[in-house]
Amino acid sequence: MPGKHALFTMLALAAAAALICGCSSKNTGYMNGRYRGTKSYTVRGKTYHPLQSAQNFVETGVASWYGPGFHGKKTSNGERYNQNAMTAAHKLLPFGTRLRVTNLENGRVTEVRINDRGPFVGSRIIDLSRAAAKDLGMLGKGTAKVRLVALEDGREPAVLTPDGDMLGLFYVQIGSFREQVRAINLADFMRTRGYGCRIARHDGNELSFVQLGPYPSRSQAEKTARSLSLTYRGLFVIAE
Repeated sequence: MPGKHALFTMLALAAAAALICGCSSKNTGYMNGRYRGTKSYTVRGKTYHPLQSAQNFVETGVASWYGPGFHGKKTSNGERYNQNAMTAAHKLLPFGTRLRVTNLENGRVTEVRINDRGPFVGSRIIDLSRAAAKDLGMLGKGTAKVRLVALEDGREPAVLTPDGDMLGLFYVQIGSFREQVRAINLADFMRTRGYGCRIARHDGNELSFVQLGPYPSRSQAEKTARSLSLTYRGLFVIAE
């Protein structure tokens, strides 16, 4: 039977070994002053230096999407890619960053979480999952001009209530027009029918979007959308 000194030494060595094993495990959050997904990496001879924070991040450019060929394969942060989840790949944003993505060609908006690196093709700025691309109405075309806004910019996200509803600011988009006068005429008409209405425009886009609202919950916006669905084809609800 070992003496007290030998026993103490064995316990110390065991603790040190456990500590070493723990340090070599996968980093899943903030450690040593860095967030996971902010380490520099090299692809095709080019080195990328990810941002340390997504705060106040805004970017405009071309989005693409990736689907069946990658479904089930590992993403850069170790997750399995799910083409039906609301995720995306970006070259520089930390993993876990949540983005509001606006399709500047049709006004549709969705939210995604960054869990992969890319795209490394041309000047594209983001690779969306199939589900996100479908949400933005860009599946068929394959690419679209988009605007990215990090949700860590101080904007308060919608709040999920106990009954599954979402609170926030919601609008029902009922039309998009190249001729602004047509958008104005439709907006004025909807106001005469008692609807709150605005005309939204996005930088770099010639379209004017007619949107009803705001509504304080998604359910109220969807109720309006259902009541107008036979009159205005292709309308949809967006979150502010």
